[in-house]
Formats: sequence, C-alpha cells, structure tokens
Amino acid sequence: MLEETQTPNTRRSRSLRLNTLIRLRWLAIVGQSAAVLAVAYGLGFPLPVGPCFVLIAASAWLNLYLTFRFPTAHLLPPVAALAILTFDASQLAGLLYLTGGLTNPFSLLMTVPVVISATSLPLAWTALLGVYVVGLASLLAFFHLPLPWYPGTALTMPFLYVAGMWIAVVSSIAFTGIYAYRVAEEARLLANALAATELVLQREQHISALDGLAAAAAHELGTPLATIALVAREMEKALTEDPRFREDVTLLRSQTERCREILKQLTSLSSQGEAHLARLPLTSLIEETAAPHRDFGIEIRMEAGLTDGPEPVGRRNPGVIYGLGNLMENAVDFARETVNVIWSWDAETVHIRLVDDGPGFPAEIIDRIGEPYMSKRRTGSSGGGLGLGLFIAKTLLERSGATIVFSNAGDKGKGATVDISWPRERFLAGGDEVFTDREKLEIRGETA
Repeated sequence: MLEETQTPNTRRSRSLRLNTLIRLRWLAIVGQSAAVLAVAYGLGFPLPVGPCFVLIAASAWLNLYLTFRFPTAHLLPPVAALAILTFDASQLAGLLYLTGGLTNPFSLLMTVPVVISATSLPLAWTALLGVYVVGLASLLAFFHLPLPWYPGTALTMPFLYVAGMWIAVVSSIAFTGIYAYRVAEEARLLANALAATELVLQREQHISALDGLAAAAAHELGTPLATIALVAREMEKALTEDPRFREDVTLLRSQTERCREILKQLTSLSSQGEAHLARLPLTSLIEETAAPHRDFGIEIRMEAGLTDGPEPVGRRNPGVIYGLGNLMENAVDFARETVNVIWSWDAETVHIRLVDDGPGFPAEIIDRIGEPYMSKRRTGSSGGGLGLGLFIAKTLLERSGATIVFSNAGDKGKGATVDISWPRERFLAGGDEVFTDREKLEIRGETA
C-alpha cells in the first residue's frame, strides 16, 4: 500500500498561469516608468528617456498581446514560460545598460525572473535561466552607459564596488533561486500528498456507506416487488389448471418470495446491526486491521497491555482503519519473522504499539518519517517504502486526534516501533472534535 498508492499528477502543479506573469509585468512596467520619470524629471539627472521608454513599451506591448491572444486562466508550458521570463530578464538588462549597469542599485532586481522560475518551472529550466542572467550581469559589469548623476558631474565607481555588486547579484540569484525552488517543491509535494489523502479517505468513506446504500435499495425495491408478487399470485390462481403455465407461474411465485426474503434480510441488517457496525471495540479494530496481513509469512502477535476500566468502544472511522492498516502493512513488509501488536487503555488515553523485528529506522531519517515521498527505511532493504502511503496514514490518524511517535526498539536499533495514542474521549467519539456533554456520557456508557 505504501508503494502502490498513486502519486498525483504534478504536471499542472508545475505550470505557470499566464495571468500571473501579466500582472507581475504590469507592476514592473509601472515601477520602471515611475523610476525613469523620477530620475529624469524629479532629480534632473541626464537620462536617455526615449530608449528607456522604448524598452518599457516593448514589455507593455508583449503584455497586451498575451492578454488578447490567450484566455486569463491559460497555463503556460515550461518552454513558453521560460521564453517570457528570458524576455523579462533581457528587458531589465537593457534598462540597466542605459542607466549605469551594475552600479545602478536596482541591479538586484535581476534576481526576480529566476525566483519566479524557481517557484514554477523544472529545476533544469531554472538553472538555464540563472546562467543566462549571470551572463547578463557579467556583461553589465563592463559594458554600460554612465550612471545618471548631477549634470556636469561624473560619478565614477571603483572596480571593487562593481565586483561586489556582481557578487551580490550572483549570490542572490543562487540563494533565492535554490530557496524558492525548495519551498515551492515541498509545497507541491505536500499539496499532492494531501490530495491523495483526501482521495483515500473518500474511498474508505464510500466503502463504509455501502451498507446504507444497500438498505436504501431494499426500501426502494420493496414496493415494485410487492406488486410483482401480487400479480404472480393472481396468475397462479388463474392458471393453476393449465399444464402449459403451471410450472412457470409456480417458479415465478417462488422466486418472488425469495427476493422478498433477501430484501427483508438487508433491511434487518441495516436496522438491527447498524448500531453494532457503527461502533467498534478497540480489540475488534486491531483485529480488523491485522487480518488482511496474516498470510504473508509474518506472524502477527496480539498482546493486551495494562488496562484500566471497560474496553473503549469507538465510532467506526474509515480514516483510522485505513491508517492503522497501512502502518500494519509497513511493519509486515520490514519484519523478518514477527510483528507484535500491543494495546492498552486507562481513564485518559488509548494506546496501540506496533513493534517489528526488522532492521529499524536509520537515525538520519527517523525525524523525517511521515514527510511525503521519502524513499526507503534503509538502503538495500527489501521492504516497502516510507513515502506517500505512510504520510497518508499519519495524516488520517492525526486527524482523528492521535499522536504518533516513530522510534527503534532495543539498544542496537533493531526493530521499529510505532506508538499511536488517543485521548480516550476522542477515541470514543471516533475522532470527532466537537461533542456535547450528553454525548460524552453516552460514549462512556453512562446515563444523563
């Protein structure tokens, strides 16, 4: 289950919306225009205003073309997004060339296209754009028009300052690009894993709802089946003496009665057994999750620990059943011979411990267990993975109010241990966070 759980398609999560780039570019156009006007007419510095506004107009023209050419929600493929970001980097480099190159304090804005690429494009495309921007920065360090300054005064920057600006730009591109890529990648993995968790939970809830659907079907089929039975009875009375139809009518009547008995059993199952099926004792919950994993050559030993008071009987929670089953399967996958399941309860908590005799968790990953898309418990291990499936199990159990702790059993780290604990009231309520005082009395077996 850990390896078979399907990873959601991440193609769309790596697509950049065109509308996002258009809005960011309009913001850049406004900022660039304001800066040029403020320097040229506010401060009175000599500045090639015409060529600057030609570059700004080119960016505005591209925005207008993309706005009218594509719909607002259009998703750009990686190559198209890379081309647009390359244009933005080139346009900004052109403005910096006209206004002092790397001596211009706005040269740090060259990191912006790389950061946008890092959050939405594959790593290879981002690296390619980063190399291109670093190349532009290197050219601007040597080739550029003078920095705008007071008329009649030349502001000459020492080469050491220019070299420092180049180092600042390059290090900012590298650091912000890598940081943005890591943050965005983790967010994508988490979003995809949570989406898979929701799909699994919906499937488990759908399976749990089949009994209710069967009862509803029995109720809806009762009326037409009663009509068929009535017609069959009248036909039997009218055609009893006719040898051509006697056997067929008798068969029709008997099969109708059989259908009515089946529907009666379904209705009885729903009305009489619904309360029993809706609630599950702790030992029954453990047995239900362990039963599918007993036929794989690994012994599953059941053991009751310290108990205080009556056995907790909680509401049937599909997420809890799936999560415990997933942890059980993981223990069986890695175990050599046995898996021990130990449970206990008292007035405050309900506790389940799973212990296998496998290789245990490596120290370098034990603190990261439960993150989506981790690979293996130990390199070369023949067991399953510790990725999306375990993340789903951990998420579903934590939603029910459980606390999960992963550790190693024994002094030598042989064998893995998983401890799952619930506050007793949360377990009895099936993971529901909100319930009334009357419900608290009911789930404890008391009366108001």
